[in-house]
Amino acid sequence: MARIAGVDIPKGKRVEVSLQYIYGIGPRLSRRILATTGVNPDTKVSDLAEGEVSRLRGVIDKEYKVEGELRRGIQLDIKRLIEIGSYRGARHRYKLPVRGQRTRTNARTKRGARQTVAGRGRRRGVAKK
Repeated sequence: MARIAGVDIPKGKRVEVSLQYIYGIGPRLSRRILATTGVNPDTKVSDLAEGEVSRLRGVIDKEYKVEGELRRGIQLDIKRLIEIGSYRGARHRYKLPVRGQRTRTNARTKRGARQTVAGRGRRRGVAKK
């Protein structure tokens, strides 16, 4: 396995796909990196020469913010929003959707599992009037 940006990328896949295992690199950025380094996107990682791997590693380390550095940057941005008291910061603080999604229904991922509330629904044994 080739190790780039602290991530073991799978060697059985094409380079273009394998680079996407690195946090912060998607399909578009992967193609751009391969074009910059001159590596064929269809090559399997196991077939890469050591020089090609080092070229990929160098370009990613120098030009792009990936993995831990990117995660840290995102966390600092969220922390800044919370500290300045912006609306988005408040949404982050209360773990609610930030980008305008509805919360009356859905938003289960953010709000957690449903909590039952006493007195809801029809009671058993009580006939309709």
